[in-house]
Amino acid sequence: MKKFLAVVVMVLASAVSFAQKGPKIEFKAENNTIDYGTVERGKDNGLRTFEFTNTGDEALIITDVRSTCGCTVPSKPAEPILPGQKGKIDVQYNMNVGRISRTITVESNAVNYVNGVVPLRIKGEVIPAK
Repeated sequence: MKKFLAVVVMVLASAVSFAQKGPKIEFKAENNTIDYGTVERGKDNGLRTFEFTNTGDEALIITDVRSTCGCTVPSKPAEPILPGQKGKIDVQYNMNVGRISRTITVESNAVNYVNGVVPLRIKGEVIPAK
């Protein structure tokens, strides 16, 4: 009986999330993460792009995009992203030697994230030039 109730609750929760009206942001990057891999300093400019689509039924407005440190500079779209349209957030990492592990916080009016806040991540490692 408990398993049955758990399934019913999960189905109802899914139905409610699919029934949400408003803008929705869906990022192309798996787990909202871009992996730089291992890159050599000086051979990579550190620029990466998070691509996304507004899968909702209203205009998506990105109000702020910020990083956890000054070594990572994100940019945000200036114009609203209409339903079905794609957008991008560029991220420029300064390519200091060492591990890359940074979070970029996106604030928007998206209804499919709590308060419209989406965490994006970059990871990898920069090695010295050979």
